Amino acid sequence: MTAIIILLGLFPPIPVGFIPTPIVMQNLGIILAGILLGGKRGTTAVVIFLLMAALGLPVLSGGRGGYALFLGPTGGYLLAYAFTPALIAFFLKYLNPGHQWWLSYIWVWVIGVGFIDFVGAIGMAVLGHIGLTNALVASVVFLPGDTIKAVVAVFLAQQLQRNHRLAELMQ
Repeated sequence: MTAIIILLGLFPPIPVGFIPTPIVMQNLGIILAGILLGGKRGTTAVVIFLLMAALGLPVLSGGRGGYALFLGPTGGYLLAYAFTPALIAFFLKYLNPGHQWWLSYIWVWVIGVGFIDFVGAIGMAVLGHIGLTNALVASVVFLPGDTIKAVVAVFLAQQLQRNHRLAELMQ
């Protein structure tokens, strides 16, 4: 899963222009980690990815890396990545939407997308030195793409989980 997250970083970041944080594909992998691997293993995969980035390896979107990115406007998003798989796994397990994709999607969207974008906006406000209201309003630009990524993540996860051998490996 760490490798998948890194591979999603090969998609170049899309600069938004009016905010210092680009649109990236890697949060798709973060969400998938929570759905497919569960809280413990999903979080482990993401933390390994984040440690690689902090050590300066070019694993973030656009070939970026280094601890300075954790201290800048993207720091809140990176921090949120560390907790997202555990939150997604917790809500999917204890609220048990079963195989109803739309219930899974709602929880993945609320917890995955909502948490990443909210904590990211707080980080952008604090570390990017813009007001919280401005950061929250600016982060709305991420919602359409993140909504599509959540749909893709739930669809992919449910298709992969139907493969019995793969499902056994993930447990």
